[in-house]
Amino acid sequence: MKVVIIGGAGGIGSSAAFNLLSAQGTYEIVLVDTRPNMITSHTMDLENALGLGATADTVRGGTPEDALDADVVVLSAAVPLRLNSSRSVFLADNARIVSECLLPLRAAGADFGGLVLMLTNPVDPLLTWVHRQGWLPRERLIGYTLNDSLRLRTGIAFALGVPPKDVDAWMLGEHGEGQVPLYSRVRVGGEPVVLTGEQRTAAEEYVDTWYSKHVALDSGRTSTWTTGLGTARLIEAIATGTGTLVPASVVLDGEYGVHGTSLTVPVELGPEGVRRIAAWELSAEEAAGMVRAAERVEAGACELTDQAVAQPS
Repeated sequence: MKVVIIGGAGGIGSSAAFNLLSAQGTYEIVLVDTRPNMITSHTMDLENALGLGATADTVRGGTPEDALDADVVVLSAAVPLRLNSSRSVFLADNARIVSECLLPLRAAGADFGGLVLMLTNPVDPLLTWVHRQGWLPRERLIGYTLNDSLRLRTGIAFALGVPPKDVDAWMLGEHGEGQVPLYSRVRVGGEPVVLTGEQRTAAEEYVDTWYSKHVALDSGRTSTWTTGLGTARLIEAIATGTGTLVPASVVLDGEYGVHGTSLTVPVELGPEGVRRIAAWELSAEEAAGMVRAAERVEAGACELTDQAVAQPS
């Protein structure tokens, strides 16, 4: 499987490449970025790491045109992280970057047969906006939002005093303020668990403040390790098509009462993209949260349309 990582010189892009080396399957990894020296540096380093791998992966630097015959194009390019209160502050600037990066694929039209895995934030309105341009069907547009569920699992683990790996919990909705925790589906050690009010409050405090606390550090880095590993796991799910459900942002067409807007839902992935969106029964509170999340994402997508973000020619 050929995986082209646009923004491959950055922390997340290079972390995704590194983690793919230990993922199931064999990958041709191509790093693309506007910083050629960084690409060369990462490639030289990762070439040595290939000696520790179990499969015959390859790693090299490339150009945007390499994406034309890719099976998966990972888009992690973005403006530098800065102090902010919400991922939405990056919407217009990152839309311009997304538009520029996807230009070769858009121009290729039907000749491009791969998938786009969007990591650039705010992922939901950007994915919605790209889909409305009409050149790629929704099943081949996937937004990375796994971190929300991982943080919910960590928050619940801290509240219950158990290892995070024992917790199964899902966060749907928007990757941002419109996230929808599914407290009705929490399991610990495979068994259903109902959180007390105090435990739920503790978990929510962890989840709701994680981003603001991390950005306030002004470290200049984002969730490099989590997103890199999570991206590799999603690509592994795409490559193997095992049927495992994962959380990802996809454009909905009536699922969960949402039309034409991208939100995180449980999906089954395969080489062709989104195979299935699982239809889970939600509580009234959770269903209402999905509607509110869709309204927030719709507002962001409409903002891009109203601003007429320039498409490069």
